[in-house]
Amino acid sequence: MWSQVCSQSTGGFTSHSAVTSKNAALQILPCTVSQLLSASQVDKGAFAIGDLELNQVSVVGVVRECSPLATSVRYSVDDMTGPPLNVKQWVNTEDGAIVAVASPGSYVKVTGNPRNIRGQRYLMAMNIRCIEDLNEITSHMLEVVQAHMQLSGKVYDVNMNTVASWSGSSGSGHPKGVLKNGLSSIQGQVLYEIRKSSDRDVGISYIDLKTQLHHLRVADIR
Repeated sequence: MWSQVCSQSTGGFTSHSAVTSKNAALQILPCTVSQLLSASQVDKGAFAIGDLELNQVSVVGVVRECSPLATSVRYSVDDMTGPPLNVKQWVNTEDGAIVAVASPGSYVKVTGNPRNIRGQRYLMAMNIRCIEDLNEITSHMLEVVQAHMQLSGKVYDVNMNTVASWSGSSGSGHPKGVLKNGLSSIQGQVLYEIRKSSDRDVGISYIDLKTQLHHLRVADIR
């Protein structure tokens, strides 16, 4: 999988600014493919998730198809959250610049602008970069959860399912179902067990975690 041909394109953006509030000037919003495909379309062909109009976004996924054309390269990028996303990168034919080509099976991070072209949604790529570290896939999903949690005022899990709301406060002064450190009750229990084993060189195994939290469902622990 990781030996697939993939070269880095020049220019573009490689990082996004942190989300600090709903009104933050967000440069690049980390998203899933399903969020882009389900985003509402507003005036002048722009897209929005909730009240946030999308400008530059980033997605991480595996290339399913690649079609080099005379003036562009088209990709089909799949992050397993929905149908594959159409990605288009223009070819600079004037200065003879080499355009990155990621072969099918390669994992990439794409930064660009969502557009509607002849009734189909595309991500117009400013930058396509190969992912060489598996941790970057997990990191991207966590960034998606964090960014949209802060923008929407809700708490999500890694599948973008709503866990709790920041607005509904409990008697303790913290959001209902959320601990003071921003974790749900179940997440807090899992974190507690992990921290108890922090003196071990290898941490805690999933089997030990299930044993200690036998009263919880396997799906909740995961």
